[in-house]
Amino acid sequence: MKIGILQCDDVLEKFQPEFGTYPSMLINLFHSVQSDIDFVVFDVRDNQYPSHHSDCDAYITTGSRHGVNDKLPWLPAFLEFIKTLHQHKHPCIGICYGHQAVAKALGGEVSISDKGWGVGLSVNTVVSPQPWMQPTSNPLRIIVTHKEQVIQLPEEAELICSSSFCHNYMFQVGSHFLCVQGHPEFSKSYSKALMNHRRDQIPVQVVNDGIQSLEYQADDITLAKWILNFINLAII
Repeated sequence: MKIGILQCDDVLEKFQPEFGTYPSMLINLFHSVQSDIDFVVFDVRDNQYPSHHSDCDAYITTGSRHGVNDKLPWLPAFLEFIKTLHQHKHPCIGICYGHQAVAKALGGEVSISDKGWGVGLSVNTVVSPQPWMQPTSNPLRIIVTHKEQVIQLPEEAELICSSSFCHNYMFQVGSHFLCVQGHPEFSKSYSKALMNHRRDQIPVQVVNDGIQSLEYQADDITLAKWILNFINLAII
């Protein structure tokens, strides 16, 4: 299997010696589940894309510090590539920023949430169980860091996981797009470092609660297995 990573941002330079890059985080996560996957990175910020959407069996996005409503010079081309993948029903996994970008590209709505920042370990209920969700896990606990949310899903989307904080936490479109607000690739130590780095942006109690939540077990490996199950079903 060959997976293209659509890179939308990177780890701050001061954190890279300890935590690596966003592509390396994704590669390490999925290789811990299936070691024979080939990855190729396309930095969409530099207008890097495959020559044809079929060059990879599937694509997965990184997160980003940016918002999908920001006036970024590279964003229109990224949204158009998402539309191309959708048109051809080509598998794509949207992670955090990519989750929001897919929603926006397909007619959904994304905005800054009036609930504020979501950080630490999120707890989400599976509202629509799917065959690819093996092994089962309900609730699903995944690390998050976001202040924007998908407020309105695209018409074609089906809600998969939800929480009181982030209603549209995970959704799928057909059998080719799967999108999740959380970061299965983030380690707890990176999540904590990021929260501490953003103490000037996030209320103190939110940061403290987020750090405390990291004491609980994350379902990152389970979600990685779900994603690979989803992709394998999509490319059959």
